[in-house]
Amino acid sequence: MQKDEIVYDDFVKVEMRLGEIVEVKDFPRARNPSYKVCVDFGELGQRWSSAQIKNYSEEELTGRRVVCVVNMPPRNIAGFKSEILIMGVPNEKGETILLQPSHDAVIGSEVF
Repeated sequence: MQKDEIVYDDFVKVEMRLGEIVEVKDFPRARNPSYKVCVDFGELGQRWSSAQIKNYSEEELTGRRVVCVVNMPPRNIAGFKSEILIMGVPNEKGETILLQPSHDAVIGSEVF
Protein backbone atom coordinates (compact mmCIF):
# COMPACT_ATOMS: atom_id res chain seq x y z
CA MET A 1 0.00 0.00 0.00
CA GLN A 2 1.42 3.34 -1.04
CA LYS A 3 0.93 6.24 1.34
CA ASP A 4 -0.08 9.78 0.47
CA GLU A 5 2.36 11.65 -1.71
CA ILE A 6 4.48 14.30 0.01
CA VAL A 7 6.51 17.17 -1.34
CA TYR A 8 10.23 17.59 -0.77
CA ASP A 9 9.64 20.30 1.85
CA ASP A 10 7.77 17.70 3.96
CA PHE A 11 10.62 15.22 3.70
CA VAL A 12 13.34 17.66 4.78
CA LYS A 13 11.47 18.24 8.06
CA VAL A 14 12.39 14.69 9.11
CA GLU A 15 15.81 14.70 10.79
CA MET A 16 17.44 11.27 10.60
CA ARG A 17 20.83 10.74 12.22
CA LEU A 18 23.31 7.91 12.56
CA GLY A 19 23.78 6.74 16.12
CA GLU A 20 25.42 3.92 18.04
CA ILE A 21 23.56 1.81 20.58
CA VAL A 22 25.38 2.13 23.91
CA GLU A 23 22.90 0.53 26.34
CA VAL A 24 20.05 -1.96 26.12
CA LYS A 25 17.62 -2.85 28.91
CA ASP A 26 14.70 -5.26 28.97
CA PHE A 27 11.30 -3.52 29.03
CA PRO A 28 8.79 -5.89 30.66
CA ARG A 29 6.10 -3.17 31.11
CA ALA A 30 5.74 -2.68 27.33
CA ARG A 31 2.61 -4.18 25.75
CA ASN A 32 4.68 -5.90 23.04
CA PRO A 33 8.10 -7.48 23.70
CA SER A 34 10.54 -4.55 23.66
CA TYR A 35 13.81 -3.12 24.86
CA LYS A 36 14.72 0.30 26.23
CA VAL A 37 17.59 1.37 23.98
CA CYS A 38 20.04 4.24 24.52
CA VAL A 39 21.60 5.62 21.33
CA ASP A 40 24.62 7.94 21.24
CA PHE A 41 24.62 10.63 18.52
CA GLY A 42 27.99 12.24 19.31
CA GLU A 43 27.62 16.02 19.73
CA LEU A 44 23.81 15.64 19.72
CA GLY A 45 24.06 13.55 22.90
CA GLN A 46 22.34 10.35 23.96
CA ARG A 47 18.64 9.59 23.60
CA TRP A 48 16.39 6.69 24.58
CA SER A 49 13.88 4.70 22.58
CA SER A 50 11.42 1.90 23.20
CA ALA A 51 12.04 -0.59 20.40
CA GLN A 52 10.30 -3.83 19.43
CA ILE A 53 13.52 -5.50 18.32
CA LYS A 54 13.59 -8.58 20.55
CA ASN A 55 14.74 -10.66 17.55
CA TYR A 56 18.19 -9.26 18.47
CA SER A 57 19.97 -10.06 21.74
CA GLU A 58 21.15 -7.24 24.00
CA GLU A 59 24.73 -8.21 23.09
CA GLU A 60 24.02 -8.03 19.33
CA LEU A 61 22.55 -4.56 19.73
CA THR A 62 25.24 -2.97 21.91
CA GLY A 63 27.74 -1.18 19.64
CA ARG A 64 25.49 -1.48 16.58
CA ARG A 65 25.07 1.61 14.42
CA VAL A 66 21.49 2.55 13.60
CA VAL A 67 19.53 5.18 11.68
CA CYS A 68 17.04 7.12 13.84
CA VAL A 69 14.50 9.92 13.51
CA VAL A 70 15.56 12.42 16.18
CA ASN A 71 13.14 15.35 15.83
CA MET A 72 9.80 13.79 16.71
CA PRO A 73 8.15 14.70 20.02
CA PRO A 74 8.74 12.15 22.81
CA ARG A 75 6.11 9.44 23.32
CA ASN A 76 5.07 7.90 26.62
CA ILE A 77 5.26 4.11 26.26
CA ALA A 78 4.18 2.30 29.43
CA GLY A 79 5.57 5.09 31.61
CA PHE A 80 8.83 5.38 29.64
CA LYS A 81 9.78 8.47 27.58
CA SER A 82 10.74 7.29 24.08
CA GLU A 83 12.64 10.18 22.44
CA ILE A 84 13.65 8.78 19.03
CA LEU A 85 12.46 6.33 16.40
CA ILE A 86 14.94 3.62 15.42
CA MET A 87 14.48 2.78 11.73
CA GLY A 88 14.08 -0.73 10.37
CA VAL A 89 12.31 -2.88 7.81
CA PRO A 90 10.36 -6.13 8.29
CA ASN A 91 11.68 -9.52 7.30
CA GLU A 92 9.46 -12.40 6.09
CA LYS A 93 8.54 -13.25 9.72
CA GLY A 94 7.51 -9.64 10.44
CA GLU A 95 10.53 -9.05 12.68
CA THR A 96 12.28 -5.68 12.48
CA ILE A 97 15.63 -5.67 10.71
CA LEU A 98 17.57 -2.54 11.64
CA LEU A 99 18.99 -0.21 9.01
CA GLN A 100 22.73 -0.26 9.53
CA PRO A 101 25.31 1.74 7.55
CA SER A 102 28.94 0.72 7.47
CA HIS A 103 31.30 1.67 10.28
CA ASP A 104 32.91 4.23 7.96
CA ALA A 105 29.97 6.60 8.57
CA VAL A 106 30.40 9.22 11.30
CA ILE A 107 28.23 9.01 14.44
CA GLY A 108 25.77 11.90 14.54
CA SER A 109 25.82 12.43 10.77
CA GLU A 110 22.54 13.44 9.17
CA VAL A 111 20.95 10.95 6.78
CA PHE A 112 19.90 12.44 3.44
